[in-house]
Amino acid sequence: MKILYAIQGTGNGHISRAVQLHPYLKKYGEVDYFLSGSNAQLNTSLPIKYRSKGLSLFYKKTGGLDYFKILQSFSLKIFKDAIRLPVERYDIVINDFEFITSLACKFKKVPSIHFGHQASFQSKKTPRSPNFNPIGNFILNSFVQSKKYVGLHFKQFDENVYNPIIKDEIVNATPINDGHITIYLPQYSLDYLEPYFLAYPNFHFEIFTKEVSQITCKKNICYFPISDNAFTHSMIRCYGIITAGGFETPAEAMYLNKKVMSIPIIDHFEQESNAVALKNMGVKVIEKIDQNFDNHFNHWINEMYPIKLELQYSTEELVDLLFKKALN
Repeated sequence: MKILYAIQGTGNGHISRAVQLHPYLKKYGEVDYFLSGSNAQLNTSLPIKYRSKGLSLFYKKTGGLDYFKILQSFSLKIFKDAIRLPVERYDIVINDFEFITSLACKFKKVPSIHFGHQASFQSKKTPRSPNFNPIGNFILNSFVQSKKYVGLHFKQFDENVYNPIIKDEIVNATPINDGHITIYLPQYSLDYLEPYFLAYPNFHFEIFTKEVSQITCKKNICYFPISDNAFTHSMIRCYGIITAGGFETPAEAMYLNKKVMSIPIIDHFEQESNAVALKNMGVKVIEKIDQNFDNHFNHWINEMYPIKLELQYSTEELVDLLFKKALN
């Protein structure tokens, strides 16, 4: 069986999930990967056969999406890439929220299955942000079009929505607490973040960022380049984690029973929707880092507790379920 797995590269979570899935997908046949977008910083050993710049996300220094730059990244080349992508050569096309593959399947009338976190929003029961954001809502509903889907979320909100896929390194880890706090907030510049965390000299912070190429320390902060292994190791050892409103990182942190603070990217409808689900579970969620951060941080440290995430399905079971749905 020939399998095409399409990855949206606007963040690191999609690539991380594909790496975890790869050994299980190979049991079903030969797997090729299509990667689009230019925001992911992870290096990967996945056999990427096709690439495209696709659509990418850009952020302002203060934590919001830069829609002007996003629009600038859109070009007619996206449609050319869709026409050239040979989806018709594959027995199964698995789409992890990737627009060009969805477009190619539509042009060539090739069936596909939408798989991953964004696929969970195909269900109306999945929590959504109350903020008015017609563009964000439209993207979640229409960015990938497929008659079949298997969604992943923090909780099983509907019959086609299942638990997150957690990396083997996390599942097999023995968590410890060496007292540091792990931070991944890609929407903020280091110049913006640094004063806030230097203000807590009694705490040690490990901040992961694309702005450094090697480990650099300043007083109570150590900056790390983006690295899946280093980030995983930091999470396993940390007291807690402060992260954006993504999916994989909060899921892994909660699986490790770590305390989480989520700061979704401003005007990012999916992340704001994730924050609604997290807040309903009892996780600390704030809108942004500003002059009120001290109050939020102290409340999180002194009064909040970890929320433990349990898995009903293993990675192998989820892959089996994915192929059953795709082939039926």
